[in-house]
Amino acid sequence: MEPGELQVILLNNIMRIYLVIFFIGILLFSCKKENIIPDNNVPYYGEIPTLLLENYVNRLYIDLLGREPLDDEMINDVQFLRDNNVTIGSRDTLLYKLQFDTSFIEGDSSYKIAYFHRFYEMIKIRLIEGASNAYINSENGNWYQLYLNDSLGGNMIEANKKRLEFNKLNDIIKSETKYLNSSISIRELHRRMIYNSVYDDINMNTFNYINAVFDNLLFRYPTVYEFNECQLMIDNNSTQILMGKSGNSKFDMGDIICDSDEFYEGLVNWTYITFLNRFATAQEKDELMNELIINNDYQKIQRIVMSSDEYAHFD
Repeated sequence: MEPGELQVILLNNIMRIYLVIFFIGILLFSCKKENIIPDNNVPYYGEIPTLLLENYVNRLYIDLLGREPLDDEMINDVQFLRDNNVTIGSRDTLLYKLQFDTSFIEGDSSYKIAYFHRFYEMIKIRLIEGASNAYINSENGNWYQLYLNDSLGGNMIEANKKRLEFNKLNDIIKSETKYLNSSISIRELHRRMIYNSVYDDINMNTFNYINAVFDNLLFRYPTVYEFNECQLMIDNNSTQILMGKSGNSKFDMGDIICDSDEFYEGLVNWTYITFLNRFATAQEKDELMNELIINNDYQKIQRIVMSSDEYAHFD
């Protein structure tokens, strides 16, 4: 064999070796690519430090029940979350227990009773400066005495006005149990809180009242048109149009606002402000407003927010 032919054969063999290595490299790279799952960003919660879990459980008890968990409660709830890899579902289960479990709990009667009492107090803080039931009952006693005085004096028109104020305050006291038993809705609970003499005393005169209702419930002030329509409803008992509906009284004004989509948007924002110290994004509002409007389940909205990594500080 000539030297030139030997060189050609060697070069060919070298090229074959390089080609084999090249194709093996492509094959290995392709196999690795096939094992990659796009957008596989699901966090692994099993490695969350116990201290963070304890802080999360502690915060749940304070926000929902108004107290810290007992030692046994802390141990059991942290272990429950750990056993279930701290998934969103396990957090929702724990939250649901604190909202609705009716088993006897010393000092609370039950989680459900403690939760709904706490929620009732939070609504009062939001709208009537946290007026105590004792204060409301005291005011109610005054209205009832005025009602009796007018009745005995034969002034039944004024007597009936006093009786109405008595009933409004009585509706506030009854609303805690009624909401717990699902006898009234979240919107009716709020309507009662803005239609009584305590709310009137806090927001004296028609101007302040209208602005307070919009600000407290919708997180905005009324437009000039809305304000004028509400003022005519309240002061003149004139039939006006507000948010596409007609009304001719202070009761109608509150009822219309509490039955609006904006009311549910306000509830979502209030929840985010309360638990996350921020307003909800447009997407968050859309999703949770639809949940509220369709199912009227505010407690589920709380669970969605409070089971998030942002609330738990797991992110």
